[in-house]
Amino acid sequence: MNTDMGAYVNETLGRLSDEFYTAAVILYAVAMALFLVALAMQVKAKTVVGAAAQEQARELVAAGASSTPEADPAPALDARTPGKISGPPVRRRPRSARLSAAVYPVVFLGLAAHIASIVLRGYATDRMPWGNMYEFISLTSAACVAGGLVALRKTSYRPMMSFVLLPVVLMMYIGGTALYTQAAPVVPALKSYWLAIHVSVISISSGILLVSGVLSVLFLIKQRWPEKSSMLPSSESLDRVAYKCVVVGFPLLGLGIVFGAIWAESSWGRYWGWDPKETVSFISWVVYAAYLHARATVGWRTAAAWINVAGFVTLLFNLFAINLVVSGLHSYAGL
Repeated sequence: MNTDMGAYVNETLGRLSDEFYTAAVILYAVAMALFLVALAMQVKAKTVVGAAAQEQARELVAAGASSTPEADPAPALDARTPGKISGPPVRRRPRSARLSAAVYPVVFLGLAAHIASIVLRGYATDRMPWGNMYEFISLTSAACVAGGLVALRKTSYRPMMSFVLLPVVLMMYIGGTALYTQAAPVVPALKSYWLAIHVSVISISSGILLVSGVLSVLFLIKQRWPEKSSMLPSSESLDRVAYKCVVVGFPLLGLGIVFGAIWAESSWGRYWGWDPKETVSFISWVVYAAYLHARATVGWRTAAAWINVAGFVTLLFNLFAINLVVSGLHSYAGL
């Protein structure tokens, strides 16, 4: 039990939190890999069906099949049950769909372990568990996974979680290795109730907007290589879901910036000082406002997707570069 800085730290709960964090990363990585396998199986199945259809068409042409539709043959009697007409064969779901359905609960299990890690971290330090880069990345990643599960809840969309889990696994790996910080009290400047309000809102909005950015990247891939990306949903579906994520995340980002300005006034005596973190956050807000405007303009869907990807880049830059490279009043990486 650590009592540095006069604060209570339960080291046992801290270690348990780290174990749940590791379990969440592993579960996310396994789910991501299996979703990618399901997508590969889907592509292979479409290729086989397409080849079979072409072969059948060539056989019909070779046999001189008439283009006039023939009358339907009389229904066949089921030999096993006299007098019973046999119906069409029962179609089973493709193996890719069955695999996706089996993998989807793994993501929920990973999210449960992830949330347990965050909660235990809070109990271990007796504070809100997002006071350094490691904890902030953990909360943002959890929000991203939760947002992805909601946005991609339709059965046909579920394999797209693999692309959402990819940045999550990378961020959590970096957070759990290079940026890891043991459970400890926060610096005095962060001992405020605004830590619970401002940082949580910013983190949740960032997680939701990251989902939107991933979907816009997939939209652009679908637009550029439609044949090679046949496993993806339609461009319209990807664009629509990405837009819905921004509609939710954008006002939360604005609220987070406002809450941060109020906290800055109480801590530093001014609402806004163009600190690097504040500046890039404002740039992100402007970029997403531009996206919503472009998205509402006829014929600007592709341009809007590029703007959304730009917003995605600014979020990642603000998350890593500003906290780790640029020195400012928000440099609380905990490293």
